[in-house]
Amino acid sequence: MREKRTRFLTALRASALCTGVFLCLLTFSTSANSQLEGVSDEIARQQSQLAAHNKKLNHLQRDLKAQATRIETLSKRIRSAQSALGDTEAEIETLTKKQARLQQEMVGQQALLADLLDAQYRQGQHDQLQRLLSGDDIAQLDRLTRYAETLAQSRQAAIESLAATRTEYQLTAHQLKQQRDKQSALVAELQEKKRDLESEQAAQSQTAKKIRAQIASDSAYLAELNANKQRLQEEIAAAARRATVKMAGIANAKGKLTWPVKGTLLHRFGERQSGQVSWNGVVIGAKRGTEVKAAHAGKVVLSSWLRGYGLLIAVDHGKGDMTLYGYNQALLKDVGDTVTAGEPIALVGDSGGQSTPSLYFEIRRKGNTTNPLPWLD
Repeated sequence: MREKRTRFLTALRASALCTGVFLCLLTFSTSANSQLEGVSDEIARQQSQLAAHNKKLNHLQRDLKAQATRIETLSKRIRSAQSALGDTEAEIETLTKKQARLQQEMVGQQALLADLLDAQYRQGQHDQLQRLLSGDDIAQLDRLTRYAETLAQSRQAAIESLAATRTEYQLTAHQLKQQRDKQSALVAELQEKKRDLESEQAAQSQTAKKIRAQIASDSAYLAELNANKQRLQEEIAAAARRATVKMAGIANAKGKLTWPVKGTLLHRFGERQSGQVSWNGVVIGAKRGTEVKAAHAGKVVLSSWLRGYGLLIAVDHGKGDMTLYGYNQALLKDVGDTVTAGEPIALVGDSGGQSTPSLYFEIRRKGNTTNPLPWLD
């Protein structure tokens, strides 16, 4: 009996132990599943935030590009209006001088005509009939007759010259008025365009601030820099494949290249940007709207907006040599245009999300970046 009881108690203990182990395993499994679900939810939340962040950043970049395009259009119109205004002012100066000259001519012609009329009047006091009846010398009479005829012809010529001068003067006065009206219209247009430009630049500045806030963290900034450099690499490679530039390159121009713009050197080649990313070119601070000049003769192979670099222009010099100019306010040359050293190709700006007006300048040789400073004059 005792033996049966012992076996029963042993079996009962074993059963209880199994039940306890099962309950522990069940509790652990439930806890693990709960933790796994929590991790999955956190991953999903982070992915959702990242997607929303990227969507907002892309939207801001599109706004920035649209603003840069409008600023470029306004800048070109202002530049064109300023050029036309300069031509108009030069024409006004020429017409003003001409008008003064004609005025002097009319004064002289009027004085000459007055003298001729006075002489003719005095000549008329002793007409030929009286002289003939008085028995004067016939030869003397002939001379007086010819003098009278010459006097009449001179008077007629003086009258005609004065009339022609007056007509030219009136025409000049009309042209001068037209040019001055044009000048007034151009000045008004310039003032309006400059107001529009300032408004667009303010909007662009605000968008750039929002973008910088979006990539404020080191990881986000680094990711954006790497993505921008990759985009630039792809664009340059594509442009190089499209272009066939048969020029000598810049190998023999080291230390002789034209500075694209004069200003303050803000960033040097090789200087750290973020993490392991360094500057592949130099950044030169300059006044907004300053002309950017081609460093060397070549052919434009890229002229467009590129994220991170704003309005960018690339010039191929042949032999795998290329110069790049970024952050511009306006691009003055199109793809396919041939440029000479020192020729204006763009205007300094702050496109691409920059905080201050500057120029990004880069030199590539067979696709590899190199320090621009030793190449510049």
